Amino acid sequence: MSTLDLEDGPAPLYERIKRGILRKIESGAWGPDQRIPSENELVRALGVSRMTINRAFTELAEDGVLVRIHGVGTFVGAGEGAGEGEGGGETTALTPLVEIRNIADEIAERGHRHGALLLCREVALAPGEIALEFSTRPGRRLFHTIVVHKENDLPVQLEDRYVDPALVPAYLDQDFTRVTPAEYLMAAAPLSEGEHVVEAVLAEDWECRQLAIEPTEPCLLVRRRTWSSGRLVSVARLLYPGARYRLSGRFQTGVGG
Repeated sequence: MSTLDLEDGPAPLYERIKRGILRKIESGAWGPDQRIPSENELVRALGVSRMTINRAFTELAEDGVLVRIHGVGTFVGAGEGAGEGEGGGETTALTPLVEIRNIADEIAERGHRHGALLLCREVALAPGEIALEFSTRPGRRLFHTIVVHKENDLPVQLEDRYVDPALVPAYLDQDFTRVTPAEYLMAAAPLSEGEHVVEAVLAEDWECRQLAIEPTEPCLLVRRRTWSSGRLVSVARLLYPGARYRLSGRFQTGVGG
């Protein structure tokens, strides 16, 4: 493990730990997306309290320097230069693949502004492939929404989602320009299990128009299913312009893993 060198001085211990982490990053010893030592590892190495380490980690995460993924670890952020500013270039953002997260929260954590354009909100008859996902008959009534999510006015995700009305009957009553479908569903039907399937695709013509991309630009497609208390709540098709998003997942193996 690469430990920290803490400078002497009157500054609080958590501040000296923050500075030590920043020196590691600035020197290149800890690079973008690299997993850094855990709280427990630093507690043992430095002989300090976990509360002190946690405060340092938390403040650096709030500043976008670190990315914390529950159950996986803490990582160096992808870099402050990518996609900065209201009028800057296109965003190249890092989305954790092993978490079910609200895209508005991800964007806010980068210091950017989230916006949403609602394209569709309806009661729909389930097409065959969606009915298969829900283990039901084709033609069953489901809630259906399509939302374009924007970061500083730039489209970054096209969300096409089907929801079981029996589990979230008030779903279509929400204003999805103010609250995202994911945020509402996590509150109305707390997540017990999630699944991601990722593939590279070319978007359809109407999707290219909504995402403001050329038909030849590769996209990342995430097919997401979420369950609450063992019941399938939602099936979503999340389409990202490949030049604007990266998906990241890190895993630790254990016995039987």
